[in-house]
Amino acid sequence: MSTYRIAPSILSADFARLGDEVKNVVAAGADIIHFDVMDNHYVPNLTIGPLVCEAIRPHVQVPIDVHLMVKPVDRIIPDFAKAGANIISFHPEASEHIDRTLQLIHDHGCKAGLVFNPATPLHYLEHVMDKLDLILIMSVNPGFGGQSFINQALKKIAAVRQMIDASGREIMLEVDGGVKVENIADVARAGADTFVAGSAIFGKPDYKAVIDAMRQQLAQV
Repeated sequence: MSTYRIAPSILSADFARLGDEVKNVVAAGADIIHFDVMDNHYVPNLTIGPLVCEAIRPHVQVPIDVHLMVKPVDRIIPDFAKAGANIISFHPEASEHIDRTLQLIHDHGCKAGLVFNPATPLHYLEHVMDKLDLILIMSVNPGFGGQSFINQALKKIAAVRQMIDASGREIMLEVDGGVKVENIADVARAGADTFVAGSAIFGKPDYKAVIDAMRQQLAQV
């Protein structure tokens, strides 16, 4: 696999200086900005909304990847599209009509993704592969940054990679949760091409050193 993407999650950034944080991490080599939205309902935490997305949009040219951990999801999708999101993904459990939600995202000019928690089965994919631009596998249970990678996720990543290859479509396979320099190569070998990392990057003093080290590991896959 030739194209790997590093997507730092601003959940672990310094929110007092978020504009500088996103500019600095892109300058350090980030390909995507990952934007975690939590509602204290679908997940037990409350984070950020469309206004923050709109605020950081002028600071970066790279895609903004919005991961909606909210229920219900449909109401908020147009707001994030208007705020400058490029990719919007959601959890199947948070939508009453998954196909309709995917179409709603596309209708607002964004790429659409579906997110799977560690214990969420993959059978939803059988019916919507033709509408997906991204599949996100959670390697932690959603809600908080800084958690440890759940190794069982590697089997799930490999299963999704087979499904994507069989579909013949170009669908990004993203992994989020506990990804760091030490395990990013294993995640890539399982089939992922896009890697969300929060505290592994923003928790370190030199963003470029971490991203460069990740790319060195990926070059060996």
